Amino acid sequence: MRKEDLNLSLIVSCQPVPGGAMDEAIFVSGFARAALAAGARALRIESAAYVAAVRAAVEAPIIGIVKRDLDDSPVRITPFIADVEALADAGANIIAFDATDRPRPETIEALLAAIKARGLLSMADCSCVEDAKRALDAGVDFVGTTMSGYVGSAEPVEPDIALIAAMRQLTPYVIAEGRIRTPEQAADAVRAGACAVVVGSAITRTEHVTSWFDDAVSAAFLERDGATLAIDIGGTKSLAALVRGSQVLAETTIATSREAGPDAWLAAIAEQSKSWAGRYERVGVAATGLINDGRWSALNPATLSIPDGYPLAAQASKLFGKPAFTVNDAQAAAWGEHRFGAGNNEDTVFLTISTGIGGGVVVNGRLLLGLAGHFGLIRSPTNDQSPLEDVASGRWMAAEAARAGHPAEAPEIFRKAREGAGWAEAIVAQSASRAALLCRDIQMMFAPKRIVIGGGIGLASGYLKVIGAQLAGLPQHLAPHLVAASLGSHAGIIGVADLAGRHR
Repeated sequence: MRKEDLNLSLIVSCQPVPGGAMDEAIFVSGFARAALAAGARALRIESAAYVAAVRAAVEAPIIGIVKRDLDDSPVRITPFIADVEALADAGANIIAFDATDRPRPETIEALLAAIKARGLLSMADCSCVEDAKRALDAGVDFVGTTMSGYVGSAEPVEPDIALIAAMRQLTPYVIAEGRIRTPEQAADAVRAGACAVVVGSAITRTEHVTSWFDDAVSAAFLERDGATLAIDIGGTKSLAALVRGSQVLAETTIATSREAGPDAWLAAIAEQSKSWAGRYERVGVAATGLINDGRWSALNPATLSIPDGYPLAAQASKLFGKPAFTVNDAQAAAWGEHRFGAGNNEDTVFLTISTGIGGGVVVNGRLLLGLAGHFGLIRSPTNDQSPLEDVASGRWMAAEAARAGHPAEAPEIFRKAREGAGWAEAIVAQSASRAALLCRDIQMMFAPKRIVIGGGIGLASGYLKVIGAQLAGLPQHLAPHLVAASLGSHAGIIGVADLAGRHR
């Protein structure tokens, strides 16, 4: 095969979601044949086994890669010479590898030597112009924009058209790849100078494409049907907001008088938000505790005492004159982060560490309700078998500080820890150690793509890093992927608003 053979090509990446419904050789081969029948001229295939399966079905050029999660390197794409050999034996014509400037098990030069020894072409998956320059100096045949946005910074949404143009100044053999989701974006890549364009998820990952359409359709329905009055009732304050999609149009905060009871809490919210009458079509209420079929009960009265089985949905509907949907506050936040925040529409467990500890679980696009996610109430690893939130939350941290002779609330404890106060560092480390153990158990139970950490303690400066350090010794395939929540205090109201719109 010559480099020129790939000019003016649409390349379809047939890589199913790992563990997804299409993650079988018969589907990958089917995607490949369908893509070629529709006009694609080459394919990008992951794993030697799938390359072999596709090679048996088609004659078109195949770019082969192997993805690995390594304990000692961030490089995932074709990191080893053994991977090159396996792909070559399977029938790949071009072998692509991560060409970023990061710690790696094999040098770029060694990988290129192995590829050339088999008489194959090479593709360097780059994140920037400097990566491309190094790869071209080493003798690579093609440079691709594959790694742009995936080397530590926040992942962008749009393809890196500027990088395509910059690479084109170095070589005519630029392959555009990464976040190309529409025909218009593919055409823009060609105009920027690409000799070939790779499209993957938009064609062969049904899960991703469906989620894009679901986002657009849900947002359109919400925009057409009006806003939602979203309410988040907490132990110290309640938040009420007008929400459309992920946009908070207006909001107000109301203090929660713990002794007054839920009738009074709802009445205070209604009074504070009465100027919004006529601007919303439905009501969504998120609240701490257990909510089943619209009825509200306390699981830990220390957080907020509620009459058992309080008819929250019925009372809210009666008071506001609109249909009401109710859900646990952490579950609402889990859905908000899953749909619009750090969950990235993947399987997500949300863990909020604050005055108490709560959470939510989203699996296969479905929020688990009822008791699911009440992680703070599982038994702690201490000898007294108390609930976990009693030995790791903000309340516990304040109590520990007082016992150590340094009365302080959580924010002050974190400040003292940053200043090097040993007593404060010990409290933060103990809480983080117990949170890390919980994260490890969550990973074993649900195998989420990511665990999103939120709450005043969870998002406190340095806390997530301490949790990560506690998990550093785990093998890569067992270690949870921890990310900070991105919606902040709005996660619950955004989540419950979206859920209310879906449960009409």
